[in-house]
Amino acid sequence: MEKRIIFATGNQNKMKEIHMILADLGMPIYSMKEAGIDIDIVEDGTTFEENAQIKAKAIAKYLPDDIILADDSGLEIDALNKEPGIYSARYMGEDTSYDIKNQALIDRLEGVPDEKRTARFVCSIAAALPDGSTEVVRGTMEGRIGYEITGENGFGYDPIFYLPQYGCTTAQLEPDVKNELSHRGKALRAIKEQLRKYCEEGAYEDTDRQ
Repeated sequence: MEKRIIFATGNQNKMKEIHMILADLGMPIYSMKEAGIDIDIVEDGTTFEENAQIKAKAIAKYLPDDIILADDSGLEIDALNKEPGIYSARYMGEDTSYDIKNQALIDRLEGVPDEKRTARFVCSIAAALPDGSTEVVRGTMEGRIGYEITGENGFGYDPIFYLPQYGCTTAQLEPDVKNELSHRGKALRAIKEQLRKYCEEGAYEDTDRQ
């Protein structure tokens, strides 16, 4: 059986980043939609890690022979008690455009000085493996919330996430630079090492022969 990685997302922006970083594992990578999985998963965990594991395990029930990856990510703003946090995608409603969400967050931080506008992107990735085990990793990117929506390269909250050391938002970074720095890039590289180890130990091949 061909080794496959299935990533639990329908987000094409995420899939581009995933393909760029995991390509050298030498396995085909599909979104859950491409793998024919269309299910609603209730993410009722209280942390990014719990939600990532819930998603990975839910899909692994349908594709037990594949490596299933799922992530949960979000933005934590310190001055807003780490909001929107695990509710980042659902903040102000899932159908609300990010232009509106981003402007609302800027408005809520009106009058807050630079040093108190600290924030981070968090990404946890869970891998549900064919031997029934799971691995979980976390990546973060520290920055600040800017004063205006700026940049065309990113998505989500990127246009308000300002990196002082680069003098720009993550939506103004070139994609390869963003992959180096981003929370998802860091988490993907960490899970890639776990998967490399798993495959080198022969655990994947063993499940194929059972």
